[in-house]
Amino acid sequence: MPPTDSFADELIALLPALRRYALSLCRRADQADDLVQTAVERAFAARASRDPAQPLRAWTFRILRNAFIDQTRRTATRGETVDITDNPDLLSVDGAHQTEVHLMLASARAAMAALPPDQRDVMHLVCVEEMSYAETAALLDIPIGTVMSRLARARSAVAKSLGMTGIT
Repeated sequence: MPPTDSFADELIALLPALRRYALSLCRRADQADDLVQTAVERAFAARASRDPAQPLRAWTFRILRNAFIDQTRRTATRGETVDITDNPDLLSVDGAHQTEVHLMLASARAAMAALPPDQRDVMHLVCVEEMSYAETAALLDIPIGTVMSRLARARSAVAKSLGMTGIT
């Protein structure tokens, strides 16, 4: 049985937490995975210079954050590269459809912004944040029935503002 490497074992145990942190930083799973890989590579490369008194978790999280900052700076100066073979749908972009979708979303945002605050809050929590009626009621300290009626009125007002007749 080969000898165990406690550094590697501890680092492996931190991988889920590192990935969650990476996802919170870059918001894309593929970039988060690359970021974690970079951080782990840097951690292994610098393991000899690590102060053993410093917790490994804090040390690796700092490495990950610094790698993210480096990546962000590099992207800002270089721009994003896209491999067209990985995204064949980029070849056929329907500009009219994209514009229509953009305008519809802008109209929906404006319609939501025009709602009374109590309806807007309920609609945002249920439709955007995907909270349940019970969670929304608890958060706003109102009955579930009030959540449902405010949401129904908000949806109706937004549909009317968007010219969607017959939709409730």
